[in-house]
Amino acid sequence: MNESRRQQWIRTALLVGAAYFVIGRVFAVPSANLRLWRLAAWMLSGLVYLAHIWYEHFRLRDSSRSTALHVALAVAIGAIGLALAGMIHSLSIGSPLRPAWLLALVLWPAITAIPAFLGALVAAAVLSSA
Repeated sequence: MNESRRQQWIRTALLVGAAYFVIGRVFAVPSANLRLWRLAAWMLSGLVYLAHIWYEHFRLRDSSRSTALHVALAVAIGAIGLALAGMIHSLSIGSPLRPAWLLALVLWPAITAIPAFLGALVAAAVLSSA
């Protein structure tokens, strides 16, 4: 893989991960109609997820495995960002740093990235065979 192509997928994963983080933070702010805001966040995140799969598969022409790895990495970046934001918020309101937050820094990315990898792998394989 040449350097510019490698930089392209890394840049994309960082950008998409940042998008997941922003969606997670912005859609958590409104207190009215919480269920509707959560649904909107899920839908927007799903669209970002599908767009990322499409981009990796059709624009970068990556293999199904590479597509799934890149998509899962972006999801993990968003999840670790949200875990860090939660930990920082907890510390800012005077709560002590609990071991649960350190565990969240590992578990949130894993819990989100593993299903994202599997879903992207299936989607990319279907796109490849079509």
